[in-house]
Amino acid sequence: MNISPEFVSVGGNRNPAAADWDVNGSGVLAFGADNCIALWDPQDEKLSGVQAVSNGHTKAVNAVKFFPTRSPSVSVLLSGAADNTIRIWRAQNNRKPKYECVKSVSGHANPITKIATLSGSDIFASGSSDGSVKIWKLVHDDRFTSIDVELLQTIALSPKYFPLILALAQLDTESMVLAVAGTRPTIQIFVSRDTQFQLSATLIGHEGWIRALDFTRETSDSSSDLLLASASQDKYIRLWRFHQGNELPAASSALNDPALGGLVKSLSNKAHWIESATSKHSITFEALLLGHEDWIYTASWRHRNDKLQLLSTSEDNSLAIWESDPTSGVWVCITRLGEISAQKGSTSATGSAGGFWIGLWSPDGNSVVSLGRTGSWRKWTYSSTEDMWTRQVAITGHVREVRGVTWSRDGSYLLSTSQDQTTRLFAEWKREGSAPSWHEFSRPQIHGYDLNCVDAISDTEFVSGADEKLLRVFDEPKGVAEILSKLCNIESRNTADLPDAANIPVLGLSNKAIQAVGDNEPVEEGEENERDAVDPASIVRKSALEFSHPPFEDHLARHLLWPETEKLYGHGYEISTVAVSRDSSLIATACRASSIDHAVIRLYDTKDWLEVKPALKAHSLTVTSLQFSPDDRYLLSVGRDRQWVVWERIDEPSLYALKYSNSKGHSRMILNCAWSPLEQPTFLTAGRDKSVKIWQIADSEVRLKGTVAANASITAIASSAKVMSGKAWFAFGTEAGEIGIASAKAEALDSVEVTMVSAESSPAKTINQIVWRPARSEEQGQQIAVAADDSSVRVYNIVGGSAQSAA
Repeated sequence: MNISPEFVSVGGNRNPAAADWDVNGSGVLAFGADNCIALWDPQDEKLSGVQAVSNGHTKAVNAVKFFPTRSPSVSVLLSGAADNTIRIWRAQNNRKPKYECVKSVSGHANPITKIATLSGSDIFASGSSDGSVKIWKLVHDDRFTSIDVELLQTIALSPKYFPLILALAQLDTESMVLAVAGTRPTIQIFVSRDTQFQLSATLIGHEGWIRALDFTRETSDSSSDLLLASASQDKYIRLWRFHQGNELPAASSALNDPALGGLVKSLSNKAHWIESATSKHSITFEALLLGHEDWIYTASWRHRNDKLQLLSTSEDNSLAIWESDPTSGVWVCITRLGEISAQKGSTSATGSAGGFWIGLWSPDGNSVVSLGRTGSWRKWTYSSTEDMWTRQVAITGHVREVRGVTWSRDGSYLLSTSQDQTTRLFAEWKREGSAPSWHEFSRPQIHGYDLNCVDAISDTEFVSGADEKLLRVFDEPKGVAEILSKLCNIESRNTADLPDAANIPVLGLSNKAIQAVGDNEPVEEGEENERDAVDPASIVRKSALEFSHPPFEDHLARHLLWPETEKLYGHGYEISTVAVSRDSSLIATACRASSIDHAVIRLYDTKDWLEVKPALKAHSLTVTSLQFSPDDRYLLSVGRDRQWVVWERIDEPSLYALKYSNSKGHSRMILNCAWSPLEQPTFLTAGRDKSVKIWQIADSEVRLKGTVAANASITAIASSAKVMSGKAWFAFGTEAGEIGIASAKAEALDSVEVTMVSAESSPAKTINQIVWRPARSEEQGQQIAVAADDSSVRVYNIVGGSAQSAA
């Protein structure tokens, strides 16, 4: 059996040091995604998204940096994480990048915060929240077939602070310079002598923590002055000039810039002197860059078109490109990209993106990418014909554990729901002359509570449950239906009666349906009463819902919500699971519980949205999973009390009554269950005791027909909707992130064949849910969608073959 990854969606870590774009040849962008490293090629015309995910770290990845190999055939990546280790990864550039971890280095006592490299050198530096910076040397042969690391020096920062940012540069032919800054308003400059760095100067001027440092030569001439950019939470960027010789450089005319007004007094131009073994250098303050309105997270240099430019990103939702005016020498912002701050709202639902945390130049300098609070990347490319920067399609993903995933009833799109309080819709963009590519097309729900479960009611409706004790039902708006129809060839129902879009009122949790306004139509203001005034963030213009490409993050966060149509009340604690009957007439739910009174299953009728009473009582602890049988005759429930219960459909007084139960179904809690499509009623249970059990109902009793053992607790199980090649197929996922695809003949359920998904394609953490894509023919091959705790949503292709046998 051949199992291959079709699509991976994962959000980036909110850490300014957690991404790097390789300028050395591979063109790959690597970013920290939870405790993994995701690899993406932003310049890929096929838009295939995340190409691979490398697992290895045990905690969140904080720092990612490509090592300058000076070889086009091999790429080396350094990563540092909250597990206090640095890992070294290697890949061959001549094929699709596949990074293997060749070395793990532990030397720091606390999480790594930043890694800095130096082009043309084997030295790199790492900073950690243990208050130290370590200088390392990468020992390798020409082709990097063997790689080792040697610790050269440990610098204990005095006074002690956390180094958030480091920068290395070549000072002269003999010496290097290291700049270190972080949770203090000063920058410490260290100069190397015989491989040992010594503190040589402390630069003052900033008034907040310093988040970004970057060195560059002023011109392409290696003997030109060195410039250092520093950016801080005080909203300013400062430039410093390192000038060789005993004379000071000509004073910067930028200091006389009238725009600086009363700040000039605080801009002292005191020179600091530093010495290497062979030369003397002065460090002087060069310029102050004003323009950002909030904390600045990154600043990076690039020589573009014979001009020196600086890219900065800020919490104010903007990304700025700065350049020195050739006549006055004043540094000005020549391009500003991002979101208009007027559209900031109180939550991400009403427009606030929460700032840009990372900004990176592409290898050719003609594109920039930025990562925001929602884990989504944005990309702009410079068009020389139009002389402007234009938005391009980038990638999005969840930033917290993904708890639930479900396909629409016809299998045309995928919904996922997460602890990051969003529900997202993924589908395939079908373009002429190009292979389909997966993208996020809508963000139906942006919530104030962690979301735990989701299920489709119909092709255009779904229900989700959160930590708020109630369930919410959502209906597809016209704007989303038209986007899916146009870009994904998903046939939409009659959309005439549907609302155009939805929005969340300020301080609200419920998505309200709204109609879009024509671009030239005036917005009606409220009456005299101020309370009726229209919130500008609640207006959607019709043009904002017209797309020729998958929507950008700004639209996803603001215009592509689904209106909420119903709330289902009744539970006393956080919702744990939800299931919709096959005929869509009933919704079954359960909540977290520690007593028989709360561990009930509640049924709701989807015609009038009322609860069908009484609730079903049998479990004594949280019900972890519910599923209706293929013909809706039975409802299966499993729980933390180690028992499974089969409820049979009756007419009165409730719709279901207890038929079979087994209080010792597993030796430990049961975490998931599924019905098989076999003619004889057959179901599967999976639990903490590392086993899947296959049960069959026959002759008024339930018999155990087979058991599959795994290496870890089994946390998710799903069965395909139909029998293929005379076999029942199911997939299971474990607490360790392993995925197994299993099949068994109907008459021999005790001999199950299992194929495990390769470790490099599997998630790094617990699998929470697996679902098979409905309405797939055997010629198309099967697909499963997987939700995992490593914040990823993955789709796998399964092409049948001879599976290896497993006990």
